[in-house]
Amino acid sequence: MKKELASIRSAKSAKQYTDVDLEKDEYVVLCLERSRIGIIGIWCCVGVIILVLCLTLIAVIGNGETIAALSYIKLNEQMLHGLRVLMFALFALIIAAGFIGQYIYNGNKMYITNMRVIQKIRNSLFSNSTNIIDLKRIEDVSYKQVSLTDHLFRFGTLRLSTVGEETTYTFPMLDTPRDEVKTISHLVHERKNSKKSTAEE
Repeated sequence: MKKELASIRSAKSAKQYTDVDLEKDEYVVLCLERSRIGIIGIWCCVGVIILVLCLTLIAVIGNGETIAALSYIKLNEQMLHGLRVLMFALFALIIAAGFIGQYIYNGNKMYITNMRVIQKIRNSLFSNSTNIIDLKRIEDVSYKQVSLTDHLFRFGTLRLSTVGEETTYTFPMLDTPRDEVKTISHLVHERKNSKKSTAEE
C-alpha cells in the first residue's frame, strides 16, 4: 500500500513541479521559497529611486529658469527635451532592474522530497546551480535568526549540515523556519530508519 501511495504522490509531484527531476517513488513534501518581505524590499528601493528621479525631473523641467540660474547654464528647449528623454529612460531601466531582481530572488528555491533535498540557486539572470543532498547524509538541521527584523517578520536562515564532508547548505529569508526544521528533521529521521530497516532485511 505504501508503495502505491508513493507512486501516486510521485506522479502528482512530477506534474506540479516540472523543474524538478524526481526519481521513482520520490515526491515533494515541501517547496521552500524566500519570504515575500524580500520582494517588498526590492520594490521599496525601486520606489525610492523613482521618487528621487521624479522630484529631479519636476525641478528641472517645471522650474528650468531657477535651475539655470543656480547652475549658470541656460537650459534651452532642446536641452530640456534631452533631459526628459534621459529621465524616462532611467525610469524604464530602474523598473526593469526591479523585475530582474524579483525574478532572481524568486529563482531561489529548496525542494524537500521523501528522499532528497534539491536546492535551486539563482545568483543572476545567467548564473544558476543545483545542489542535491540525500536525506540520509544530513547530520544536522537548524535555523538562525540574527536580527530584530528576522524576529519581527518571522523569517530566518535554514541550515543543513552533511556527514563526512561537513558541508553546510543554507537557505536565507525563509518564512517560519522553526516549522520547516521540524518537518525536515522528521523526514531525515524517517529516511535513515528506512535505510536501516532495508539493510537489516
